[in-house]
Amino acid sequence: MGGAFKDSYIRELMQTLEHTEIWQGTSRKCTDYDEGIRFLLDTFTGHKRDRSRLFFVGNGGSSAIASHMTADFMKNGGMNTYSLYDNAVTTCMGNDYGYEYIFSKPLEFLLHGNDLVVAISSSGNSQNIVNVLDVAKRKGADIITFTGFEPDNRAKRQGSVNVYVPSKRYGIVESIHNLMLQQIVDLMMERDGVNI
Repeated sequence: MGGAFKDSYIRELMQTLEHTEIWQGTSRKCTDYDEGIRFLLDTFTGHKRDRSRLFFVGNGGSSAIASHMTADFMKNGGMNTYSLYDNAVTTCMGNDYGYEYIFSKPLEFLLHGNDLVVAISSSGNSQNIVNVLDVAKRKGADIITFTGFEPDNRAKRQGSVNVYVPSKRYGIVESIHNLMLQQIVDLMMERDGVNI
């Protein structure tokens, strides 16, 4: 019985990964996964070379991915990452401005034009994520989005790179987002080594 569950879930995960779309801006979809990963790696590498600041944002399970990647891209990727998950700041912003501004209000103070924002949202429709994208665009920062669920979600085509996982299952979408980001940081670590 357990083998059937494992086989069907892993099969669904792999099929969804094979159909995951990686877009260069809004006009060009990468031809395959390898081309997309190379494009993602090049984007992160450019920001690493420029010593840009890197901000990850997400809600719920995506916030766990964002927090994890903030640590990994700093320690293993050698990038200049900043966490938006300090309890005092988050609760202050939520209390004073509303939950939809918990990330965008701090970014109005912190974000510079050469920085990179990675927005992770299974639905792509969370207002606090959409507000982050508005601030990032207004400030001229670079954006990478990781979304899923509906192909016409609000965040899907807001970045210079847009990753879309064609599934409506949180576990599948979040697993693929995490896997792809982990692959990028592992590739950076293998190429550049780790400076601790």
